Amino acid sequence: MKQAAFTDVLCTLVGSVTLGIVLVLARTAPAGESIAAVLGGLAMVSVCVLSIMRRKPLFSTVADRVTLTRGVLGGGCATIIMLAIMGPDPHRSWPLVFLAAPAVLLDAVDGAVARRTGTASIQGARLDMETDAALMLVLCVPLAFALGLWVMGIGLMRYGFVALSWCRPALRTQLEFSQFRRVVSAIQAVALVIALVPVVPELMSMVILILSLALLSTSFLRDIIVLERRQGSGSDGVAEASDM
Repeated sequence: MKQAAFTDVLCTLVGSVTLGIVLVLARTAPAGESIAAVLGGLAMVSVCVLSIMRRKPLFSTVADRVTLTRGVLGGGCATIIMLAIMGPDPHRSWPLVFLAAPAVLLDAVDGAVARRTGTASIQGARLDMETDAALMLVLCVPLAFALGLWVMGIGLMRYGFVALSWCRPALRTQLEFSQFRRVVSAIQAVALVIALVPVVPELMSMVILILSLALLSTSFLRDIIVLERRQGSGSDGVAEASDM
């Protein structure tokens, strides 16, 4: 199991670098911009890699490999976004959509694989959650350039929740499973991908994302109220949280 984890981590890093190099070569970007773009992709992938390496004992599963694949695709998205920020490329582009769409769709696969293979675990759920959060944050960046900084509220919501939990112990307790929370998380990902499609009018993208942000805010507020009420009733829980 330990050897498999090291192999999976190595393959993830090599895959990220390889995809990044292919993407920058396709853009024929200057050397400095190319290196920065590839490193941007690695920064996204490092979230997944660190989640694996923090496990004690160290292990990985088939479902984790699906999630790591999502991380590599997300790293490719980060590379394309970096190239757009530093160069003339549009922030909303088809190459970005073609990488973001499978990264989002595979979110429905890793959990199913874990259940089918009997390898579902808290660590796997954490890897999935951290990959989701990092991917959403990455996809918000080009939309923030195109539509306004307010879009970053979608990507930063979970991290804001975690930051708030540092000073509110009630928010560090375990949340029960919520189908509403799960659906809202899926809607955020789909909304971001749709908003990134170049042929979708910016006004339509803006409306979609405003509704998406409102729904996400409602979901987080709902969870905060539940956890605060539980704290008030004297219930205890184990640290873990949130929506993405």
